[in-house]
Amino acid sequence: MRKLIPAPVIAACSEIMAERESHASMNNLFMYAGAPGDPPEGSKPVKAQEWLRRINADVQTDPLQVLGRLIEGYMEEAPPEARPFDDKPVPLETADQQKISKALSRYDFQYIKGGTVTGTVGAPSKTLDEFIRKHDLPAVEHEFSRALSNVDANPREAVSAASNILESICKVYIEERHLEKPPKQDLKPIWTVVRKDLGFDPSLVEDQDLQVILTGLFAVVEGIGSLRTHASSAHGAGKKQYRLEPRHARLAIHASHTAALFILESWKRVRAI
Repeated sequence: MRKLIPAPVIAACSEIMAERESHASMNNLFMYAGAPGDPPEGSKPVKAQEWLRRINADVQTDPLQVLGRLIEGYMEEAPPEARPFDDKPVPLETADQQKISKALSRYDFQYIKGGTVTGTVGAPSKTLDEFIRKHDLPAVEHEFSRALSNVDANPREAVSAASNILESICKVYIEERHLEKPPKQDLKPIWTVVRKDLGFDPSLVEDQDLQVILTGLFAVVEGIGSLRTHASSAHGAGKKQYRLEPRHARLAIHASHTAALFILESWKRVRAI
């Protein structure tokens, strides 16, 4: 389904573009992004708003795809660094990034690194994204972005990335903890090494409800790995054809992000001990 750029997002982007771009650079930006038609007449705010509305009106254009390219430079610039003797925490986003993100989130959209605007997939994803950026995990960040950016367009690719998120975290954990690597580097054997080192053993948990949840977590991780093997873009299709839909990809991503966050938070706790 073709999704339009919401009016508040148009307003926020137009304001930022008018402040930061010249007429010439704005023309270049919109043409680079694939916006239709010649530059509109008028002041910079009027030009930006008119061009963004034109993108929505052109049925041959994917508005969110064009929007992602338009805001890529703003959304991926580095936030300000901490100043000496400044006790305030360093912001993870610039003021422009916060403005655009706030406008997008009102309509359940979010920006994904690489120039992609897509629908949000929930609180675990947002929390995991913040954790990844704070702790500098580039391999995990790459798979995180790939999963979210392909949910609707390519569910098979999204499922592959959802599994790779867990694989990347487990491999980083094994390397940093100097653990012995298993012969096979698939998700199941490396996950087994990690969960044993972290002490994820349901039999050692006194609360029966937590035992059930922890046992379910094991099944979820193994299920994600199996789905990647049988139905994702990582392997050729066999006789059985999986008809993956975006909702299936979201389920895999939700589950992967929840498991990944639990691993990372448990790892953080081990470091603190």
